[in-house]
Amino acid sequence: MLEPWSPDGQSRVILGDNLEVVRELPDASFRLIYLDPPFNTGRTQSRQSITTTRNPNGGRTGFKGLQYDTVKGTLYGYDDRFADYWEFLEPRLAEAWRLLDEKGTLYLHLDFREAHYAKVALDALFGRECFLNEIIWAYDYGARATRKWPAKHDTILVYVKNPTLYYFDNESVDREPYMAPGLVTAEKAARGKLPTDVWWHTIVSPMGREKTGYATQKPEGILRRIVQASSAPGDWVLDFFAGSGTTGAVASALERRFVLVDANPDAIAIMRGRLPAQTQFIGG
Repeated sequence: MLEPWSPDGQSRVILGDNLEVVRELPDASFRLIYLDPPFNTGRTQSRQSITTTRNPNGGRTGFKGLQYDTVKGTLYGYDDRFADYWEFLEPRLAEAWRLLDEKGTLYLHLDFREAHYAKVALDALFGRECFLNEIIWAYDYGARATRKWPAKHDTILVYVKNPTLYYFDNESVDREPYMAPGLVTAEKAARGKLPTDVWWHTIVSPMGREKTGYATQKPEGILRRIVQASSAPGDWVLDFFAGSGTTGAVASALERRFVLVDANPDAIAIMRGRLPAQTQFIGG
């Protein structure tokens, strides 16, 4: 039994089976739930961090003839194979519905393999009237198929607990540049436009500032938009497929409180180095 969660408590990260953990949380406790479950690809997902260090005798030649060594970091991965994916996921979605407050919103992040099944399942669980959006996150790296159109997007399904009360503040969301700024006024071009349900955003660069080396890490820009729109400062955010902890990092930066859950000790180790020092870690 975990120490009981309290709305007056501090943000926490919990190592454990997420279904067991969230069943201990009280009803209607969270304004926002973001879930990025395994995509059921049928293969092991992994990512290895790579860094370079300058060395006059190194094995690589870089810019202006400088020599470098390549250093491979820890390989983080998980098994993305389930005999019955929906037997695994459905009870967790039911818990998400229970845990949302009356103004709450669920964002379920999937790819093309399961998104259509998820839509049917969530219509049944939440009610079709609670469907808010299907967000398409399009990116510019990944598959290079030659016998079909390459898959370059994920799907984020958005459902609300109560279709008449849900919280949504698109004015707080970071704006995007206009694709044709010459067609709008200079004032509008300078301000930018509100995002639509198609989000163009690059993946986490293997050499970028955000990289943690964790498989399937999502960019902070995607989570920032979600947290800005569907929660207010001081609200509680839940992610029980927490991975590298992007949800918590963004929530903390935006003055939200969070609960993150993951069963992978590697994920907990990364979050320890990424999240604020006052975060409470349980079981890891």
